[in-house]
Amino acid sequence: QVQLAESGGGSVQAGDSLRLSCAASGRPFRPYPVGWFRQAPGNQREFVAAVRWSDGLTWYADAVKGRFTISRDYAKNTVYLQMNSLKPEDTAVYYCASAPGWVAVRSPREYNSWGQGTQVTVSS
Repeated sequence: QVQLAESGGGSVQAGDSLRLSCAASGRPFRPYPVGWFRQAPGNQREFVAAVRWSDGLTWYADAVKGRFTISRDYAKNTVYLQMNSLKPEDTAVYYCASAPGWVAVRSPREYNSWGQGTQVTVSS
């Protein structure tokens, strides 16, 4: 089973940028979607972005379009989330996840491998 580890979170001010990383170990990513999700206290886990490992096709939540960019590095077996123009409402724990096949990428229930999460805090 693929093991995932997120890194790159931190505390920043509104308008700043962060880049999150999701590294796979144990075995490489399969050619299926890899997603970023986030969860704030009291809220459900919500979709942020996803990339299909096989061909690089991407999906984004409306709330982050134009600000966040998801990408993959095949050689490093790593997925990145570049976050620009951060807002206080982006504050959450961010998780990466791997899907077992061709699934509905926006639903967290479709993924079966998850990292431990990395905290992103944006202050105003």
